[in-house]
Amino acid sequence: MIWRNKSFTVFGAGLCFGVVLFIQMGLYLANVVLGPAVYDNIFQYCIEIFSKGTFEYYTVLFLVNTYVLITILNLCQKVMQQKINTNRLKRKIAILTNREKSNELNQRFNRGRNDIVVINSNELVALTFGFRNPFILLSTKLIEMLDQAEVEAVIYHETSHQKYHDNLKIFVLKILSEVMWYIPLTKWSYKNYKILIELAADEYAITRMGTELGLGSALLKLIKTSLKTKTHSLFVPFTDGALDYRIKQLIEPYYVLPFKIQTKSIIISINVMILLIMLMIIV
Repeated sequence: MIWRNKSFTVFGAGLCFGVVLFIQMGLYLANVVLGPAVYDNIFQYCIEIFSKGTFEYYTVLFLVNTYVLITILNLCQKVMQQKINTNRLKRKIAILTNREKSNELNQRFNRGRNDIVVINSNELVALTFGFRNPFILLSTKLIEMLDQAEVEAVIYHETSHQKYHDNLKIFVLKILSEVMWYIPLTKWSYKNYKILIELAADEYAITRMGTELGLGSALLKLIKTSLKTKTHSLFVPFTDGALDYRIKQLIEPYYVLPFKIQTKSIIISINVMILLIMLMIIV
């Protein structure tokens, strides 16, 4: 569970700043709705530094209100867009679902929840879909290409994502990294969490199967197919930097790969938080 534990740490680091910021925004909005000085918060302090009625006061008030409004609208827009995309994909999955293959896999791997869905597709698809009740999505093309041990490895890999709700966590970190772009640690957390959960999912699959052979051969086949067709399998994260780490883990399962946070990201992020705290102290 080395990589899963590391992923918890990275997720917590990125989430921490987001939680603090949105709590402060909530308190500020409570002040706006219920009246001034109901709940102390950093935004209120920033405004009250200046004398009421002055140009500076109204300038800061305008900037704070604009920032809070834009942040909330941006957040709502991203959540709504995600919901629209999810519903659109659900409708497409419903049309492409191969019920016979789905039932066969669920019975073969004793999936009591029937949470494996197979779709008719010539693309190599293997992913965990959904936030609340995530299920594993596989394509007929992928199943035809892999042998039984390789399919089992893929299912265990995706089961790890499903079990720990990685999709939801990635979505949360993605929003925070975009909304809080001025805090580098949130972007770092989002980028590296995606790598860590792939390693954690591989680790989970290897542990459950007792060998890395099934996962290794499945990964190799997907890489070769992707290179030949010049398309990216959804199972192999070529674009997020995880592939080299995954191969290294398969070759040397007990080797702990170096995974260090950028000092620059920490310094800048901490300085931003210190600046906010100083504004509170000034008052």
